[in-house]
Amino acid sequence: MLTDTRPSPLPAQRTALPRLLAVGTANPATSYTQEDILRSYRITDPTVVSVFRNSHIDKRHLTLPPIGPHGVPAAETQGELLRKHRETGIELGAQALRRCLAQIGADVQDLGYLVCVTSTGLLTPGFSALLIKELGIPVTCSRLDVVGMGCNAGLNGLNPTAAWASRNPGKLAVMVCVECCSAAYVFDGTMRTAVVNGLFGDGAAAVAVMAAGTVAPKAPQVLKFTSRIIPEALQAMRFDWDEDHGKYSFFLDRDVPYVVGAHAEEAIATLLRDTGLRRTDIAHWIVHSGGKKVIDAVKVNLGLTAHDVRHTTSVLRDYGNLSSGSFLFSLDRLRAEQAVRPGEYVVLMTMGPGSTIENALVRW
Repeated sequence: MLTDTRPSPLPAQRTALPRLLAVGTANPATSYTQEDILRSYRITDPTVVSVFRNSHIDKRHLTLPPIGPHGVPAAETQGELLRKHRETGIELGAQALRRCLAQIGADVQDLGYLVCVTSTGLLTPGFSALLIKELGIPVTCSRLDVVGMGCNAGLNGLNPTAAWASRNPGKLAVMVCVECCSAAYVFDGTMRTAVVNGLFGDGAAAVAVMAAGTVAPKAPQVLKFTSRIIPEALQAMRFDWDEDHGKYSFFLDRDVPYVVGAHAEEAIATLLRDTGLRRTDIAHWIVHSGGKKVIDAVKVNLGLTAHDVRHTTSVLRDYGNLSSGSFLFSLDRLRAEQAVRPGEYVVLMTMGPGSTIENALVRW
């Protein structure tokens, strides 16, 4: 418990602290268990089957192609995958944004700043322009697209969203993470693709941010962001061109959990530096649902309990790894739980290519 003599977590602010007002999420209507996917693609290789069955994932929402002439889902060209990324992304992003705004009684006409984050395809113009047209958001809305940063990118996008809100008190900013991970799938029976195909799911999540104005006083405040890149692990997570299949393909090194875990303590120490807080003062942890081994590595290195990462593991179980939006799905569950007391501190942690660990400190 913090005492009244504990130093303030930040120096006196020159700008209003941004608050997280609401979170809205969306997924495709179709969901599949791991067994459904193994059966649909007629996967029998024992090693690949083991990857799916030991993932601690019950189901994932995916946008899979129709059954082809050989009785398995049809192979998709890179053009078809990109079209899926665009169409599914617009649909899910719009749903998540609408649901987020509905929670605070806001309308798209209230938007002053829109940040769109994605890593599962490349579009120009990006999702920010596409959603402005789709939803009738004011054409004067400032915008930013964060593309290709991977699973950590949600916090990379939240940072400028919060900064804009602080400098524009009373005005509404929204970040939308749009990930159609099934638009980055290659099915070839190899372990490289099996690790990806057995882990990621499709989904979008939006978070509304505002400082001052009529902001609800119980909405959590964003206090600080920090970043830790691990250049020696640059190739551990990457999205590159697969010459054999003529498609982009994602790669995850088997040592990723250990790389992330080994640097987690240092990353948190940097976040808490000069705040007057110790790790034991953090009441709640929102960690990216990167996979069972990644979660376990973070738990061990930070001394966290299963209860501390309950929302991280439940999101992995119910949705798989949703890339940049995963942490918002977990944050949504924490908010719905209504277990956070005023004044308690929450750490948000995301990990991804770079390799990178991003953190944010939040006070309820």
